[in-house]
Amino acid sequence: MSAKFHFINHACFTIESNGKTAIFDPFLEGNPEGLKANDIKADYVFVSHAHFDHIADAFAIAKKNNATIITTAEIANLAGENGCNAHAMHLGGTFQFPFGKVRIAMAFHGSGIAGGHACGFVVDFYGTKLYYAGDTALFSDMQLLQRQDAFDYAVLPIGGNFTMDPKDATIAAEFLQAKYVIPVHYNTWPPIKQDANAFKQDVEQKTKSKVLVVNPGETVELK
Repeated sequence: MSAKFHFINHACFTIESNGKTAIFDPFLEGNPEGLKANDIKADYVFVSHAHFDHIADAFAIAKKNNATIITTAEIANLAGENGCNAHAMHLGGTFQFPFGKVRIAMAFHGSGIAGGHACGFVVDFYGTKLYYAGDTALFSDMQLLQRQDAFDYAVLPIGGNFTMDPKDATIAAEFLQAKYVIPVHYNTWPPIKQDANAFKQDVEQKTKSKVLVVNPGETVELK
C-alpha cells in the first residue's frame, strides 16, 4: 500500500496511508503553508527528542486529535503530565502497533530532557517502511538497521552544525542501503544552510540510493 509523505518544514513531516496519519517531530514555526497545530490531523505523533525544534507542537497536536505520542520513556512521561496519550519505548525496543512495527533506533545527539536519550525510528506504516534518523551524528551501527528491519526510505538530516552534514549523510546512505533517501533538517537557519541538490548528486554517484528532494510544503508518494 502506498503512502503520502508531506514535508512541513525543518524535520517535521507526515506520512498518510490507509486513512491514518502520523506526524514526526512537530515543529511548525516558519512553515510555508502557515500551518498551526489546530490545522494538523494526526493519529500518531513521533517525537525523537525534546529539543524545541522537534517537540514544540507535539502536545498541542496530540491533545487536539486524541493522538498517541510514540517516543522514549522520559518524553512519554512528560507527555502524560501534559494530558496526552503516550506509548513509551526506548532504544532497541520494538512494538507492534495497529499500523505496523516500530523500532526505536539509536541517535547520537542531545536528548533535551533529563535522563533521556535521543532516538530515531524504523517504522512500518501500513507496509511503507521508513527509517527516520532524527537528529544524529554519523555512527557505524547504522549498517545494522537493514538487517534488523528492512526499509525502503531513509529520512536523514543533512544540515551540519547540530547533525550530520551532507558528506557524513552520504556515508550514512552507504551504510543504510535504502532505495530512497529524503534529506531534512537543513536551510531552516543560516548555520544549517546546505545544497540538497548537491547532496542528491553525491549520493547518487556514490551509492545505489536515489534521493528525493522534497521542498517544504510539497507532497510525494511513497510506494
